[in-house]
Amino acid sequence: MPNPSRLGHFRIVLLLTPALLLSGCSDTAFHKNNKPTVISSSIANSYPEPDTYLGEKLQSNEKLVAQQISTVIEESIRKEYSPGKALRDAHPKAHGCVRAEFHVLKNIPTQLAKGVFVPDKSYEAWIRFSNASNDASQADIEKDARGMAIKVLGVPGDKILESEKEATTQDFIMINHPVFFVNDGQRYLSFIHDVNNKGFFNKLHIPFALGFKGTINALGARNSKISNPLYARYWSMVPYQLGLGNDRQAVKYSVRNCSAVSPAFPDHPSHNFLRDALKDTLQKQDICMEFLIQPRTSNKMQVEDAMTEWKETEARFYQVATLHIPKQSFDTPEQNQFCENLSFTPWHALPEHKPLGGINRMRKIIYEDISRTRHEMNSAPRHEP
Repeated sequence: MPNPSRLGHFRIVLLLTPALLLSGCSDTAFHKNNKPTVISSSIANSYPEPDTYLGEKLQSNEKLVAQQISTVIEESIRKEYSPGKALRDAHPKAHGCVRAEFHVLKNIPTQLAKGVFVPDKSYEAWIRFSNASNDASQADIEKDARGMAIKVLGVPGDKILESEKEATTQDFIMINHPVFFVNDGQRYLSFIHDVNNKGFFNKLHIPFALGFKGTINALGARNSKISNPLYARYWSMVPYQLGLGNDRQAVKYSVRNCSAVSPAFPDHPSHNFLRDALKDTLQKQDICMEFLIQPRTSNKMQVEDAMTEWKETEARFYQVATLHIPKQSFDTPEQNQFCENLSFTPWHALPEHKPLGGINRMRKIIYEDISRTRHEMNSAPRHEP
């Protein structure tokens, strides 16, 4: 899921999750800050090829920068956590993992009936709700971005991720903000360096690393309070392919509650009041959420630009599925542990849903590597449900 900053008053959501020091890098030299200067063979062979038909274009040194980001964040994870206690760098605090049914509507536009979106088909699913901040002890009343990660089960067909090609899952990763705060890896790498450096002037440099628009986007994502994870609206922020061949198109995703009414904030919120709200709601009733697709309507909506919103007045959202979350008791030690061991990446996907844009391409390396690192440190099996 879409990573938070470590800046106290200037917490910033970072959806590029941390990652592990890549193996197989014997030919890699390092600067004194341990950033690799040569692309590893594993990344060179597995890095996504850009789809020029949909407007993708590799950035300068993109593969190397993705590897450098992975290395820097992986070192941070290993430094911060002891073996057996490693958490996600981003979104480590879950409000809960809940069972759901992902039901595709019977009558959806033909151009949207691709991949998992088979009309009138139902899938079992898991949904993980979370805070974005890398501080798992943060009180829920604090302003922060909130995440929603959906894992659809029982999806046939080969998947894009080489290491889990035969997995039967399709992931959708979202946050409660429509845009990201960087477009390119170099800015993100500079930002990560400033965040990880304890120097005061590095903190002051962060707005310069992000730029004006990036800083505004980051603050917009960070300045969020919600009363219940089930009633927030979530966006994919970055685009995805829908379909194959000449019919393929660029789209974004969103999820919202079927009801427009959001519960009020509690008068005296507990430290973990969002988990409490999730638990209390699902003890009393089923919940309905709408899964939406937003097809691109103009080439001005660039797939490499994750910082600009596709305005709904120019590109409408279509409901294609319903998430039915039944009444349930999810807050058990066994289910919480199961939740901790889950891995989410937009690259758990059919080719019809290939992630698009530079941020997504880098996520392929970073998400998979940090998942390996976390499971390795915790001596936990790593496999899809």
